[in-house]
Amino acid sequence: MPEHSMKHLDPRAPLVLDTRDLPRRPGAMRTLTRTVPAPADLGVELIGVPQGADVNLDLRLESVSEGVLVSGTISVSLGGECGRCLAEIHEELTVPIQELFAYENSTTDETTDEDEVGRMQGDLIDLEPALRDAVVLALPVNPLCRQDCPGLCPECGVRWDELPEGHAHEQVDPRWAALGKLKNTTEE
Repeated sequence: MPEHSMKHLDPRAPLVLDTRDLPRRPGAMRTLTRTVPAPADLGVELIGVPQGADVNLDLRLESVSEGVLVSGTISVSLGGECGRCLAEIHEELTVPIQELFAYENSTTDETTDEDEVGRMQGDLIDLEPALRDAVVLALPVNPLCRQDCPGLCPECGVRWDELPEGHAHEQVDPRWAALGKLKNTTEE
């Protein structure tokens, strides 16, 4: 049997689930509703869940022959900035989660790779990796404040939404810039 190098789980940690009251017979089920603080670095470069923000878990823990199936939804508040205009974004996100956590010394140890299925430590489940996968994979890589966001003016860097109608910058071809200077000298 493979030896797994897992860290020891703290049963008091917010994202560690204790399954002692869940019988180990297939079909046994219990529900869990909990609000926990978000772990650090739960997001991508432009958008994510602020550390310590509320993470609402609405889960169902179900005994199956090889372990515990955790399914349900995770709801979080997102904060970030628009990828086009850099305006602040505040949104709500609800994502589904479904993950099998295998019992220690089950046949799953022999039939799967270590990183394919979550593993239980005694009666404890570390939900953080599954939560992180579900939330981060649902985030947009290039978030927008709205779908038709026009972005920033490439010349002055001001948001197009804040600029007057017909805003433009004079485009001078650098090849003709010397003639423009000559014209200004002859007019004087």
